[in-house]
Amino acid sequence: MAYFGSKGWLVEQLKKSGIHRHPVERKKLETYKAAILYGLYEKYVQKGRIAQ
Repeated sequence: MAYFGSKGWLVEQLKKSGIHRHPVERKKLETYKAAILYGLYEKYVQKGRIAQ
């Protein structure tokens, strides 16, 4: 289990939402910095949308 707000937590939350790769670049989430992951989290998880 990762700490709330950490990079590991962000990856975990994105994967729970069905996002396993970056929606545009198609690289694994683990390769990105926390700032990029937080942007994806805000865009897709907090608003309830899931990338197709």
